[in-house]
Amino acid sequence: MRSSVSAIILAAGKGTRMKSDYAKVLHEVFYRPMIHHVLDAVQALALAKNIVVTGYKRQEVEKVLQGYDVVSAPQEEQLGTGHAVLAAEQFVARSKTATVLILCGDTPLIRPETLGRMLDEHCSGGAVLTVMTTLVADPTNYGRIVTDDQGRLLAIVEEKDATPEIRAIKEINAGIYCVSSDFLFNALLKVDRNNKQSEVYLTDIVAIAVNSDYQVSRFSCEDSLEVLGVNSRIELAEAHACLQNRRNRSLMLSGVTLLRPETIAIEHSVEIGRDTVIHPHVYIGGSSRIGSNCVIESFTQIKDSVIGSGATIGSHSSINNREIDEGLQIGPHTVYI
Repeated sequence: MRSSVSAIILAAGKGTRMKSDYAKVLHEVFYRPMIHHVLDAVQALALAKNIVVTGYKRQEVEKVLQGYDVVSAPQEEQLGTGHAVLAAEQFVARSKTATVLILCGDTPLIRPETLGRMLDEHCSGGAVLTVMTTLVADPTNYGRIVTDDQGRLLAIVEEKDATPEIRAIKEINAGIYCVSSDFLFNALLKVDRNNKQSEVYLTDIVAIAVNSDYQVSRFSCEDSLEVLGVNSRIELAEAHACLQNRRNRSLMLSGVTLLRPETIAIEHSVEIGRDTVIHPHVYIGGSSRIGSNCVIESFTQIKDSVIGSGATIGSHSSINNREIDEGLQIGPHTVYI
């Protein structure tokens, strides 16, 4: 079923609120460009084609796509999300896929399991369009989900175009869609730019589908943090903290002791054996491998190093590109660079 699905990842935007000269999707979250996390989630689904729409700082964005099985679709002018999707039309047509999964390159917390469930529900439910939504306490800056008395989706209204009544709605558009490819591109040709941003809104296809009596569904993401869109340095920090927390939880579940895990930074590439104890304020990164039954004391940094099983690394040490033998006791303030 997923072999008939193409993904479009929108990565053309500048990200004005980031206050940066870099393309938004190039900003690092959990030690990697944020778009890498989105691509990892999509590639886990094994879809027919993955298309990344690029625009602002296109050359720089395309450099970080190397190593991924994707094609790049240039958006020459940034005229809105709907216009960005149209830039990928020829690649979807060539793949001859019936369904398109659309998501943004600035949602690094999305899990492949969530995308998979949404795809499965869409493909088995008969809807022409499925929109991912979530409930938040503060819906500022998000498009609001407008429904009728029976809870059926009527439209998505962007905040800049919303009335005070609509702005009070707590259910928001997560910016992720499953949609019939035939309907998608025909509908986008009907979308005008008659809004306060003079853009082609992808969200307008919801009202087009409803008015055409097509079945439109909602897929609710229970964890609103998972669909956090990174639009500011504050949200960048929130996303990094969430991914680091996921990583630390995974390590603890595998048998590693982390004392005050909220202070410990361990990259995803690091391997750590069971029964190792890591004290507060430790950073371990790069290609490091830590054996079992090790002790890593506070304020230590380890990068691209191998620590043999049973070794102890004293506090305030810095170990870079070294191999520490099994059982070796390294005293505090040791520097290997």
